[in-house]
Amino acid sequence: QDNGFEQFIINYCNEKLQQIFILMTLKEEQEEYIREGIRWTPVEFFDNSVICNLIENSKGGILAMLDEECLRPGVVNEDTFLTKLNQLFATHKHYESRETQNARHVMDASLAPQCFRIHHYAGKVVTYNVTGFIEKNNDLLFRDLSQAMWAARHPLLRSLFPEGDPQKASLKLPPTAGFQFKSSVATLMKNLYSKNPNYIRCIKPNETKTAMLFTPELVLAQIRYLGLLENVRVRRAGYAFRQLYGPFLERYKMLGTRTWPRWAGGDRDGVEALLEELAIPTEELAFGHTKIFIRSPRTLFDLEKRRQERVAQLVTLIQKMFRGWRCRTQYQLMRKSQIVISAWFRGHA
Repeated sequence: QDNGFEQFIINYCNEKLQQIFILMTLKEEQEEYIREGIRWTPVEFFDNSVICNLIENSKGGILAMLDEECLRPGVVNEDTFLTKLNQLFATHKHYESRETQNARHVMDASLAPQCFRIHHYAGKVVTYNVTGFIEKNNDLLFRDLSQAMWAARHPLLRSLFPEGDPQKASLKLPPTAGFQFKSSVATLMKNLYSKNPNYIRCIKPNETKTAMLFTPELVLAQIRYLGLLENVRVRRAGYAFRQLYGPFLERYKMLGTRTWPRWAGGDRDGVEALLEELAIPTEELAFGHTKIFIRSPRTLFDLEKRRQERVAQLVTLIQKMFRGWRCRTQYQLMRKSQIVISAWFRGHA
């Protein structure tokens, strides 16, 4: 109910994680169709980059204003910090305070004078109390304490307090907690963007930890805030499966008489010939520049079922040919031995 500086930076990290989920699953999904030249109707989804910019913008974000107040000489307090935010974000649709509400002639007694609200992802409104923001944002670890930790010569301590190295001594003020957290989040995002992520979303079914009990309102709220509704809409509007022509042809070419056992033409031509022979409806397929797109999972399951049946036929054929070869070889050896034995016996007789 009472959110301070700690909850603010935690929610900021959640917004960044949600942003990478949007960019790498939803936006990338639609951009792939554009790259491949596939015609389809784009699905509208909410991009929370506007909220991330509200918090982390280096020139006019909430964290930048907080650092500015912490480094400003003279008497500073949370009132001047909140006043700056109200002036800077007076018209921002994801920020509101008592002052911005008054400007819009909105009466809301639940919003205290020392608080501001951020409309987070999926419409989740969180109220933050600015009391203690400046004190908690200042890194009050004195330089001599960092040097003492460095002098301990322990590798772990030296890695935790690199600023204590006398050779790197600086007269600059130490970075604020918000700046350090923002840098850590930026490093995390850079690391995640270099990977191929797979998401596992955990849903809390009820508040009592009871088996086989689902609270619809609780589940629906989590699905909405996790961005799963947008993900499902984009997936259903597009194609459930896509693969490069080469691997697709290599996997399913055994299903066609023209492509099996060898296909002499290009990969795309081979895939088109294969799918035409299999009589798959044209509305289920889309041919991109480098990939084949299949709309329904049912079509893919049908291809897999046909492939399993065809593999069983080919395995049976291989076994039949091997058994025939082995029996013929054994028969020829026996026949050759019988001829030799008969010749020797007739010669002896």
